[in-house]
Amino acid sequence: MNHPRKSLDPVIHAPVRLSILAALAPVEQSDFASLRDAVEVSDSALSKQITTLENAGYVVVRKAFAGRRPRTYLSLSREGRDALTLHLRALRQIAEGVEGQV
Repeated sequence: MNHPRKSLDPVIHAPVRLSILAALAPVEQSDFASLRDAVEVSDSALSKQITTLENAGYVVVRKAFAGRRPRTYLSLSREGRDALTLHLRALRQIAEGVEGQV
């Protein structure tokens, strides 16, 4: 038998990265400031985690201007959505095993 923890995605497993993907999942896109506020991290912490998620292909980063001000928009890629679904499934399986023992 394979324990469900073997299905956990190490990129997503970090709490801030999991929070970012969870915040992006129900929306088409989010601006950087809204996402930062939603996950309650600093600009630099969010930027670092977004880079990791973007390098994994889980998040799409789009730069644009609103007037003269630069804006960063983020969205979940198809790969990111699939990876999040599998990760959450593994977490549920682990939790269900614990619930059956407690």
